[in-house]
Amino acid sequence: MQVTVDDGTVLEVEVLGAGPALFLVHGHGGAKEDFADHVDRLAQDHRVVVFDHRGHGSSGKPDVAEAYSLDRMAADVLAVADHLGEDRIRLLGHSMGGMVARRIAVNAPHRLEALILMDTSHGPLAALDGDLIEMGAQMALTEGMPALKEILDSASPLDNPAYRRLLDERPGYQEFQDRKWQALSPMMWATMARAIRDQSDDLALLADLDVPTLVLVGELDLPFLEQSAAMAGTIPGATLAVIETAGHSPQFEAPDAWIAVIVEFLASVDAAEGTPA
Repeated sequence: MQVTVDDGTVLEVEVLGAGPALFLVHGHGGAKEDFADHVDRLAQDHRVVVFDHRGHGSSGKPDVAEAYSLDRMAADVLAVADHLGEDRIRLLGHSMGGMVARRIAVNAPHRLEALILMDTSHGPLAALDGDLIEMGAQMALTEGMPALKEILDSASPLDNPAYRRLLDERPGYQEFQDRKWQALSPMMWATMARAIRDQSDDLALLADLDVPTLVLVGELDLPFLEQSAAMAGTIPGATLAVIETAGHSPQFEAPDAWIAVIVEFLASVDAAEGTPA
C-alpha cells in the first residue's frame, strides 16, 4: 500500500500478519526488503509493517534538504502507524532507523509498546569522520551517486569480515545492495549523512524511558558496540544482545541467532502484557 504523509510524500508500505503491530525500520541506504528473510516468521504472531523511508526504495524522494531529518522520519513512522490505526507499536530500528526510533522513544514514548535498538547509537559516532561525511555529501549532490559509491566501496566505515563473507557466500547479495543504492535520492543521502553526523546525544534522556527495550548489535560492528552497551546500561530494564560473528546487519550475517533473540524478546513482552502467544 501507499501512505501519503502530511507534506505530501508518498511512502511505500507492506503489511503482513495479524497481532500486535511490529514496525521494522531500515537504515540509511537500506530498504524495506532488509527484513524480508524474517517477515514471514514474525508475521506468525505480529502485524508486521515495513516501509521504505522517504528518499529510499519505492517511496517518494523530495528534492529539498528540509524534507529530511531524523525527526521528520520519526514523524513518518507515526504517520504510517496512524494510517493503520495503531496507537501503540513495537518498534525495531536498524542503524539510522534506530536513531529514528530513539527520537520516538524520547519524544513520544507513549506510542511504544516495545523498542528494539539494532546496531545503532545514542548520539554521534566517533568512528565517522565529519570531514569525510561532508565530502561524501558534496559528492552526492554534485557528482552523483555512482561516483560516491566508488569511494564508499573502497573505504566504508561499516565494512567488516561478516559483510565480506556475506558478499562471498550469498548469491545475489551484491546485486541486492546495488539495487538499493540505485534507488537512493542524492539529496536524502547527503542530508541524512549530515544529520547522522550532527545528531544530538540522547543518552541521558533514555534514562527516563519506561518501555521494554532490547539493544542488539553484531560483535564485529565495532563503531556501535560501545554505544550499544551504554544504551543498554542506561535504559531501565534493557537487555543487551551481542550477536556473534555478525557485523552491522546481523539479520543477514547471523540470521538464526538474530531471529531467535528477536522472538524471545517479543515473547517476553507478550508474557509481561498477558498477550496470547
